[in-house]
Amino acid sequence: MNTDRPPFPPDPRIGVLGSYGGLNTGDEAILTCVLACLRARSPRASLIVFSRDAAHTRVHQPLADEVLHWEGVSYQRLNETLADLDLLVLGGGGVLYDGEARRYLRLVAAAQADGVRTFAYAVGAGPLGEQDDREAVRTVLSAMDDVVVRDEESRLVLEEVGVERGITVTADPALLLPAEPFTSEMMAGEGVPADARLVGMSVREPGRAAEHLDEGDYHTLLAGVADFLVRRLDVHVVFVPMERQDIRHAHAVLSRMAASDRGRIINGVYSPGQILGLMRHFDLVVGMRLHFLIFAALHGLPVLPLPYAGKVFDFARRLGAPTLVGVAREQSGLLLAELDRLWDEFPQRRPELVARVRSLRDLARVTGLRCGALLDGIDTVPAGAGPGPSGAKPPMAAADKT
Repeated sequence: MNTDRPPFPPDPRIGVLGSYGGLNTGDEAILTCVLACLRARSPRASLIVFSRDAAHTRVHQPLADEVLHWEGVSYQRLNETLADLDLLVLGGGGVLYDGEARRYLRLVAAAQADGVRTFAYAVGAGPLGEQDDREAVRTVLSAMDDVVVRDEESRLVLEEVGVERGITVTADPALLLPAEPFTSEMMAGEGVPADARLVGMSVREPGRAAEHLDEGDYHTLLAGVADFLVRRLDVHVVFVPMERQDIRHAHAVLSRMAASDRGRIINGVYSPGQILGLMRHFDLVVGMRLHFLIFAALHGLPVLPLPYAGKVFDFARRLGAPTLVGVAREQSGLLLAELDRLWDEFPQRRPELVARVRSLRDLARVTGLRCGALLDGIDTVPAGAGPGPSGAKPPMAAADKT
């Protein structure tokens, strides 16, 4: 390993690696915010994004100077690109979980072997039960220059895996996303009635991150919730897919509604900023997808999270929102009671929500400060030294374990 790399040049080459390429609106929001932060800290940097769909990223991420497709590409070619970097940023978002962690971390390890500094940018972790993924996480993260996670759940997962280094908890980078207009014309194009009271709803597909969801069970549960809202508040329910696969599950919920004529599904393709802008049309939201909930909170809306995973539960707790324990039909009575209370009490609760969101946005900025410490040349500790007996942890912008 080359341990004699000089401090950063004024025009560093920075790689950004994550689940990018238009697969998920939340991940694209994260990439937008990470690139904006890097550009603000180092205006002359070359920003190289490693994407799963390079064509999509080139069109939708104008701050990227280069975009490289990394899946199905020879590792020799990737390693040549990695070796030429000054910094490799992993994340943010949920990249460290079974079946995926080892794939991302293989590239991070290759960069480390060439002496490239590496930074975990508010990543999410878990579930991590597979031995190969656990070993990759334990080895590679312990050798990173700095590790920042977006929630307490991720820190606990990494500690349980055996990552031996300081871990800082901040908040999701997408909390810093700027909104773009979602116009009345767009609403009309989606068939959403004008001047109606609207509730936004987010459902998701079962998968590795939500493998315990029973499709029929939670489809029926959410249809009952939607019908309750129609009766209770005289609303129309607007389903907002955050991935294309969500559309099928939104249709499944809509088909089970007694008042299906009061439901609409957003079918167009919109930027993360436009989906954030859509939130201004809603009066309340109920959702499973984390970034749908983040977007709603940014607009100061009453939010009822449906915690299918620890990251959603953690965000609900930090937001001061109701923290249910799952998404199952037996939760129906509790869920409806929470909705009633949330709607009735929200005028009094709103100032607290706004204050909590402001604090979370401040924490999200801390991640950029820590990454900026590397970019500013403050940290001259060789890659891989890290904390512990063989190397002192460099001074950073905030205390660990926030």
